[in-house]
Amino acid sequence: MPQVRLAQFEDAEQIANIHIQTWKATYRDLIDEQDLSNITLENRIALWETILKSPVNGQIAYVIENEYNDVVGFVSGGKERTKNYSYDGEIYAIYLLKDYQRIGYGRLLLKTFAAAMYEEGCRSLLVWVLTRNPSAQFYKNLGAKQVEAEEVTIGQGTYEETAFGWEDMNDLLEKL
Repeated sequence: MPQVRLAQFEDAEQIANIHIQTWKATYRDLIDEQDLSNITLENRIALWETILKSPVNGQIAYVIENEYNDVVGFVSGGKERTKNYSYDGEIYAIYLLKDYQRIGYGRLLLKTFAAAMYEEGCRSLLVWVLTRNPSAQFYKNLGAKQVEAEEVTIGQGTYEETAFGWEDMNDLLEKL
């Protein structure tokens, strides 16, 4: 039975590993290899240690563990970062190892995160996804509406990213 819990500093290396594995698998056909190869384990461990030690912008992170207590995914987010949109909260990252996708782990992870954000006073939620990422369907299936599209730089490349959002967090929570 999967378990979701708040991420701890000690989870940084596992989160970094999942981040790299899933990022490269998800984006290998969407992003140039040169831009994919710029992400390193050392870089991601340092990033996640910093996030978990000193969160900013109301950021929270959860991990999901499988029945063997192995961390197999994570979600992180906080307040909407740009202040350009009328959304309170934002999912900054959500990743699951391939073997744990499409079996309810993502929904459970998102439900826990959304409920926690709601408790913190967020009443709406935004998430940015590379436009060509097939995982965008996950958010659409949960009632997210397209909000905006813009270009983002990753490594040396420029890619289109689309924002999806729930204007009322209750709509998302009811679907989860």
